[in-house]
Amino acid sequence: MEREMMLQKLMELDFLAVDLGLYLNTHPTETEAINAYNQTIEAADTLRMKFEAAYGPLCSFRSYAADTENWQWKNDPWPWQTTANPSMAGKECM
Repeated sequence: MEREMMLQKLMELDFLAVDLGLYLNTHPTETEAINAYNQTIEAADTLRMKFEAAYGPLCSFRSYAADTENWQWKNDPWPWQTTANPSMAGKECM
């Protein structure tokens, strides 16, 4: 998966985790939803680690410092820069 595709999938997984978490707030005994939540978190964590190994850290406060002699966070585009965000063109909700 290229960088933009990985970011897109990670955003989808993170959104799904938030959505499932909200659902579980009102349905705390739904075992199927709990399992889906755990699977989503695991998939997101796995993808996040793969992304960071290939492209560097995503967050300055959540990611491991892979390089202990150089703070990598400063090397990537900042979140507000266009190059840090995947294009959503053509993916609008209808």
